[in-house]
Order: sequence, then structure tokens, then C-alpha cells
Amino acid sequence: MRNWLPNSLTRRLEVNPQTRTLSASPPLVLALGFMALIILGAILLSLPQAAEHRLGVFQALFMATSAVTVTGLAVIDPATDLTHFGQIVLALLVQVGGMGFVTFAVIAAITMHKRISVSQQALALEAFNQTSVSRIRSTALQVFKIAVLIELIAAAILFLRWTIDLPWTTALYRALFHAVTAFNNAGFSLFHNSLIPISGDVISVMTMSGLIILGGIGFTVLADVGQKKRWQTLLPYTKVILLGTLILNLIGFFSLWALEFSNPKTLGMLGVGDQALAAWMQNAATRTAGFTTMDIASLRDSTQLMLIVLMLIGGGSLSTASGIKIGTLIVLMAAVRSYIRQREEVVLMGRSVAPDTVQKALALFLITGALYFISVLLLTLFEDMPITSLLFEAASALSTTGMSHGITHKLSMPSQILIMVLMFAGRLGPLTLIYSLATRKRSRIRYPEGNFQVG
Repeated sequence: MRNWLPNSLTRRLEVNPQTRTLSASPPLVLALGFMALIILGAILLSLPQAAEHRLGVFQALFMATSAVTVTGLAVIDPATDLTHFGQIVLALLVQVGGMGFVTFAVIAAITMHKRISVSQQALALEAFNQTSVSRIRSTALQVFKIAVLIELIAAAILFLRWTIDLPWTTALYRALFHAVTAFNNAGFSLFHNSLIPISGDVISVMTMSGLIILGGIGFTVLADVGQKKRWQTLLPYTKVILLGTLILNLIGFFSLWALEFSNPKTLGMLGVGDQALAAWMQNAATRTAGFTTMDIASLRDSTQLMLIVLMLIGGGSLSTASGIKIGTLIVLMAAVRSYIRQREEVVLMGRSVAPDTVQKALALFLITGALYFISVLLLTLFEDMPITSLLFEAASALSTTGMSHGITHKLSMPSQILIMVLMFAGRLGPLTLIYSLATRKRSRIRYPEGNFQVG
């Protein structure tokens, strides 16, 4: 194995000579686990009974990648090209990809009363973004219970609303499918043109947007709110995420409405009430959900630029959303504020932010930015398309949002491969992906401090 694996990967993936078992770093196991899910999903989607016209291997692989990474970009129309079997497979991939295969692994171990090994604990800590081993089991169970409860309640509401216009079997099927995809911020829909047909329905819009927001806040935040129930007793991190989510949603909603209310191709032809609903839903879906209530390609350039920024920000940590995460943005803003005020400590909600956290936030921001720039550059080399469409497609894939100008199926194979890589990196986390392939070097050498000018 050492003859052909890179040195960095060899150190991360070794065979224990005593137990003859394969050991690897937690981030690498996470990456391999997602790869295994994608391959399994591609095999199932390539079966004859999964599609009206059997999918090619590459089509199945792309759709499986999009589902497991809870993105929603598609090279086919799931509503018409997939059979019920294929749609159920897609929803299951979204569910497992959204909640994380580690969650199911820990729950399975708990159910079978098996002890979680040290390596498995390290893997769970990496997946749950936790530092306490004692909280692994409780976090896993909370993730599962919260997700199932929210999805079932939302599915019931959608079923009761849609059964008025649809046969009850169709209404139930679509309600369950959309509850899963919305809560997991995937963006797949069984309606033609995404959610445009129901963009004027208050119950549907508020339920779907509620699912998206709850899924994107983060399970630790939901669990903390469920336990404390009072603002004063909530954790500082919970307060930061709740306030950040509220502010971003309000800014996005009013900005989108203001920019598009006179655009005849999007909101201009709608009444005030329908404009508000469509703008709210589109804003909520932008932060990595991917549903659309208007023609994205017809949005003004200023609106699309704003949506790209919102997509790249994403949701909260340990959530079904991706992006750099709200916490990352707020920590960086707090660091800038501390520097401007010439304070040595970075303070949030009356708490000092550890230097390691600030460095991690900065690294994630820069790595994501570099990856985005490189991917757009490559897309411009591969494709002869408007730069706006390519900027939007790359941001959508990297943030696992799933919104598009409708060019995904028109891209060449190299571009579609690049989009799959971006979806995978976006879901796993660019920083985790780099960490899994890099070698951590500890050096006892200390260097004298130098004076380096910046700015």
C-alpha cells in the first residue's frame, strides 16, 4: 500500500499489525463514508426500475452525489425522469446525507448496546463538531429525534394542505418527500419548476421555509433551545446563531424584494402578497436549500450577486446546510471589530473566542474562497457560457445549495465532474477535506518573531 499511496495519505490510512484492522483519521473516514454512500446510491439509481429511461452510469453518479451532499443540482428531472423507486432512493440518500452516516452508525451501536471504541469516538467528535466524548450518544439521539419529529410534523401539515387539490396518496407521497428534502436543505422537488407552482400558497411556503430554516440552524442549537426554552439561559453560541440567522433572513428577504419587485420576469407581475411570499421563500432557500420560486436566470445581476454571497455563507454548524457557516462569518467579523478597537481578545456575547477558533474561521474562509475562485476559472476554460451563470453554478455546488440557471445538464463532462467535486468538498467541508489529506507536523523548533507588514 505504501508503494502507491501518497505519503500524507499513507500516514492517515494504516493497518494495525496487532489487530490486522485498517485505521484512519476521522476526517478521512468521513470522506470515505460519504464516498461509499455515493457509490451505493449510484448503483441503486442506475437500476432499470429507478428511472423511466435507464440512467447512464455518470448520470446516476451525479444524482447520487447531489443527493448525498444534499445539494439538489440535477442533470435530470426527478419529478418526471425517476420512478417512485428512484425518487424514494433519492430521498433516502438525502436523509442519510443530511443527518450524516455517523449519526446512524452511533445510533446503531446504541441500539445494539455496543461500546463505542476510541477511534469511533474520534470520528463522532469530528462529525458532530463536539469536544466532549460524553455528549456523543446524547447528540446522536438528539439529531435523530429532532429530525424525525420536525419532518413528520411538517409532512402532516403539507399533506393536509395538498390533499385539498391532489389525491390523498399523491399528497402524502409528495408531503413526505418534500419534508425530507426541505429539512435536509437538498432542493429536490416533485413539482415542475421547483416550488413556483405553490409559491403563492401561504401554508406551503411557511411550512417549507420553516423546514429549511430549522434544518439550517443546527442540531445543537435546536437541542439547546428545546432544553433551556429561555433566552437568558441559552448558550452564547446558540444566541449568536439565532441572531445571525434572523438578521441574514431579514436582510436577504427585504433586499431581494426591493431589487426584484419591479422586474417583470420575476416578481413584477405578481401582487404584493404573492411578491412577499415568493421573496421570502426564495431568500430562505438561498442559504443552501436550493428550491426556487422564480426564474433564477431572470434575476437582476445585483440580486444574483447577493444570492451568491448568501449561498456561500450557508447555515449553522452541525446542520443540514453547508457554506462557510454563520458562526465562521460572525467570528471573523468579531475579530475585525476587535482589531479596529485595538483589543487583544475577540469577544462575542460576553465570552472570549479562542485564538484557535479565529484561525480556523480564517482558514475556512480563505480555503473556500480559493476553491471557489479556482473552480470558476476552470469552468470559464471548459465552457462558453455567461460568466454570471458559471459564478452562480460554482457557488451553488460549493455551498451545496442546488440553485442553477438551468445549465447543469448542459455542462460538459469535465465541468460536471468539477461540480461533483465541489458538492463533495462543500458537504464534507473544505477545511476537513484538506485536513484529511494533509499530514499534521509537530515541530519542537521555535522561530524568533519577525516584523511582517500587512495592509
